[in-house]
Amino acid sequence: MSKPPLLDQSQLDASLAELNANALEPWQIIDGRLHRRYEFKTFNDAFGFMAQSAMECEVLSHHPKWMNVWNVVEIDLLTHRAGGITHLDFDLAGRMEPLAKKLLA
Repeated sequence: MSKPPLLDQSQLDASLAELNANALEPWQIIDGRLHRRYEFKTFNDAFGFMAQSAMECEVLSHHPKWMNVWNVVEIDLLTHRAGGITHLDFDLAGRMEPLAKKLLA
């Protein structure tokens, strides 16, 4: 599998602005990772979000570092083989956001 190119600062800024344009709460870049915290109504909603997101992860062959405690899911995205943030991280975040919106509405 080839290594996707890292995004430069202007690409990161543009991609983050595009991702956050329709997000309920913003994604951020923290410690070199694309980060988002979701707080759902219930554990079942949080777990359902993770299950649905897992299918998107498999489609993209790109997997998050995430943590779930009761109704909260925290996600950090980083393309390990590239050593930083790439288009894959924004692609996955863009697929996760509408899944979460359905459960947070």
